[in-house]
Amino acid sequence: MNQGAKLKIGIVGGTGYTGVELLRLLVQHPNVELTAVTSRSEAGQDVHALYPNLRGHLDLQFSQPDLDNLSQCDLVFFATPNGVAMKLVPGLLQAGVRVVDLAADFRLKDPSLWQQWYGMPHACEDVLEQAVYGLPEMNRSQIAEAKIVANPGCYPTAVQLGFLPLLERGLIDPMHLIADAKSGVSGAGREAKLGSLLCEASESFKAYGVSGHRHLPEISQGLAEVMGAPVGLTFIPHLTPMIRGIHATLYGRLQGAAADLQALFESRFKDEPFVDVMPAGSAPETRSVKGSNQCRIAVHVPQGGDTVVVLSVIDNLVKGAAGQAIQNMNIMCGLPESAGLNQVALMP
Repeated sequence: MNQGAKLKIGIVGGTGYTGVELLRLLVQHPNVELTAVTSRSEAGQDVHALYPNLRGHLDLQFSQPDLDNLSQCDLVFFATPNGVAMKLVPGLLQAGVRVVDLAADFRLKDPSLWQQWYGMPHACEDVLEQAVYGLPEMNRSQIAEAKIVANPGCYPTAVQLGFLPLLERGLIDPMHLIADAKSGVSGAGREAKLGSLLCEASESFKAYGVSGHRHLPEISQGLAEVMGAPVGLTFIPHLTPMIRGIHATLYGRLQGAAADLQALFESRFKDEPFVDVMPAGSAPETRSVKGSNQCRIAVHVPQGGDTVVVLSVIDNLVKGAAGQAIQNMNIMCGLPESAGLNQVALMP
């Protein structure tokens, strides 16, 4: 992009938690001008009337998701329910607008697999073939050339980053991977649902999606690409009574020659701006990444046995959604990768 020029950015679906997180981060981005924030239900209302934290930072009204208006943008984020972006994206791409989709519309490469897990046929299989999976630590060079990026899910981000160094080096059995992951309630979205009401979720802890969760095929697809062959993954998500955060505890069976796993992780991620490998013996906390785009990782081999345990924590709304989407935007548009993303985590 031209020196000094600002990217004209649109957000489709600006009323949900990932939408407002995009807004919170983008209003502070030095290279961005927000020009459109859409919502069918809130069109005509000031954005800061719905989200008063943006008062004094953003003077825009919600608008209808009009293709003519969005086509004036350089890049458009979709923070919409699954199945929405795939209906609008072809028109935007035709107009020369780049796209980052925070939903699942372009994550799965197999359209039949998409239909199986999301219950609807894919609306633009030709665009699906063009989409780049937006995990920068795996696909940075492809993202840089992409017109459309499929932003990863929150669980898949934490899980794939944790397993990545071990699978790349062939140090664990790829057919016996276990991901035991926990999420804060904001992962369920802003829509009112019985299970995410305070009285239902507080002071409780439960697993869900045990027989199969939509993020399972996404994680398996990404890990299989690393291996060049299918993997065997057991993925069990849990709901925890906190607002933000993902904690993934990952288990693998060691194989082959012994290796210094701490050194391996430190070497693999030493140049990654948003992956922090903790000192040996650490137990990263979700609160240590709250509000930031960091993934913090620790690697353990309990009792010196044959099982490696990786602890991976992220903020599900930042590195698990909006922050990673902006990281992808920066890469796509030739900006410094960390632009607008250097927030320090909130503690307490």
